[in-house]
Amino acid sequence: MTRRTKQREAILDALADAGRPLTPIEMQDAAESASPGISQSTVYRTIKLLVEAGEAVPVPVPGEPDRYEHASAAEHHHHHFKCDACGKVFDLEGCSGSMKNMLPEGFTLRDHEIFLYGDCPACAGA
Repeated sequence: MTRRTKQREAILDALADAGRPLTPIEMQDAAESASPGISQSTVYRTIKLLVEAGEAVPVPVPGEPDRYEHASAAEHHHHHFKCDACGKVFDLEGCSGSMKNMLPEGFTLRDHEIFLYGDCPACAGA
């Protein structure tokens, strides 16, 4: 990013502090305390700038708009979990490894993404 404004820093800090992928609305809510009155359009413009600068990474959620996570979270291969109740997306650490044994004969694997669904501890009552 070329210009570091208070609002942009608040959004980047919200991503870094969240420890999980956020929706633009979640980013706006989290950045609000550091930058009161931050607008939705500012959040969307900043997301675009952060992604272009490589400081944020989109997390595709099947059938839904992307979430975004801090680039440091995307430095290592990981998967995601979406809570059916609250809709939050969480990072899953680790990976079972190669999926090659699941491929039909003659296929080659380029990459894989696993998305798990269920209830987070807060929604499950744990």
